[in-house]
Amino acid sequence: MTDQHSGATARLILGQLIDIQDDPFVVPLTQAVQYHRHGAILVQDGRIVATGPADTVCAAHPGVAVQDMGEAVLLPGFVDAHVHYPQTAIIASWGKRLIDWLNTYTFPEEQRFGNADYAAQIAARYFDLTLAAGTTTVCSYGTIHPASVEAFFAEGRARGVRAVAGKTCMDRNAPDGLRDTAQSAYDDSKALIDRWHGVDRLQYAITPRFTPTSTPEQLAALGALWGEYPDCLMQTHLSEQVDEIAWVGDLHPEARDYLDTYEAHGLLGARGVYGHAIHLKPREVDRLAETGAAVVHCPTSNAFIGSGLFQMAALKARGVSVGLATDTGGGSSFSMLRTMAAAYEIGQLAGTALHPAQLLWLATAGSASALHMADCVGTLAVGSEADIIALDLGSTPAIAQRAERAEDIWEAVFPTLMMGDDRAIAAVWVAGQPIAV
Repeated sequence: MTDQHSGATARLILGQLIDIQDDPFVVPLTQAVQYHRHGAILVQDGRIVATGPADTVCAAHPGVAVQDMGEAVLLPGFVDAHVHYPQTAIIASWGKRLIDWLNTYTFPEEQRFGNADYAAQIAARYFDLTLAAGTTTVCSYGTIHPASVEAFFAEGRARGVRAVAGKTCMDRNAPDGLRDTAQSAYDDSKALIDRWHGVDRLQYAITPRFTPTSTPEQLAALGALWGEYPDCLMQTHLSEQVDEIAWVGDLHPEARDYLDTYEAHGLLGARGVYGHAIHLKPREVDRLAETGAAVVHCPTSNAFIGSGLFQMAALKARGVSVGLATDTGGGSSFSMLRTMAAAYEIGQLAGTALHPAQLLWLATAGSASALHMADCVGTLAVGSEADIIALDLGSTPAIAQRAERAEDIWEAVFPTLMMGDDRAIAAVWVAGQPIAV
């Protein structure tokens, strides 16, 4: 059936509808969220055309094909703001903290990504796993090999997803076979930008791994590249573990703090995305807020490798943009549901209980905002790209029996956020097209 807007095929998706329209950390819940017990989303040409009460939307668009998801909750697809797709195969490896994790698991695995066929195999596996978990937008690190980024972008383009990636740059404190140079990092990254940035739904992120693995010369070269391509994101790691911070201090005694090692080389700005950011000094928080840079909370990773407790309440109060991420494979799950559960648990340990609406916002619009994509994903706003999921609130007997006692939508949703996994993802649409999950 065609709709009056353009003659293209349209679809009405029905279900319970949670539309988080503003940041529930900042505005009252009643103003931030619209909930429709019987809601509808009209999708056409890959975008959301209308949302609201099902009776109203359906009456305005007679004859449009309907997909009724019953009691499932319709949400934007999840946005994972910090991942390492090359670590897919080593997720949930035992017993290491950050530096040992890199040397024991990460670096040996990443050396395999010089093989384009292996990179393509893992990229396909990664998207299979994340789409099944309801994640429709990801921001990933590659390895030093351009082939790793080529494989990721090629697979993401084939699936029609919105994806960000960058060649990871390292020219010191890494094994033979995993080091580039300041010049090759610049040249390889520039070539990948020219080839992929802005193609379909793909974007490039300039990607120094972190200060310990990049010389000042390499950091400066990547800062210069970012100056040439300011519409790219820049992603790196910041203040994940205390021994890492001490190492940065030894490498850069001239720096005021960890963030200063980036700022001194042109790698601090509004489109900067800094993973972890747990042990920040007051000056660092101030500079992140002043420049409009974003930090990304990686709760399962922070717990799994013993990094520390992210200070969500303090950073949000200071006005710092915060996203949420699995941090695959230091993070121990591909699921943003499990990630929201871990964020809640860490919030409790840090003294602040997060409301279900805040958790959902972090996993959708919050992460989209951190990636400067709030105008296109992470939301059900009219005009947004139609990346949508349907969440089953009774996906397991344990979850179902708890949800049955709920007195409002938040009490019904919360058990799925705490105990849900890919079984809770009843359906996924990417740019308006249903995909198998």
